[in-house]
Amino acid sequence: MDVRVGDRLTMKKKHPCGSFEFSVLRSGMDFKLRCCGCGREFMIPRSKAEKNIKKILHEEENDA
Repeated sequence: MDVRVGDRLTMKKKHPCGSFEFSVLRSGMDFKLRCCGCGREFMIPRSKAEKNIKKILHEEENDA
């Protein structure tokens, strides 16, 4: 799965604050994500995150 820094992810499960949207701060074996609702940052293993991704908005699509 092609997830890059700056992408915006829509997840299947929501964050405790109620938001389904997260922005990618770091990618590798783990993802560092920031919740777009409350701003909390957290690390999640790549395998767990990839199972939970519903949609990916790439950075260049966000700018257009």
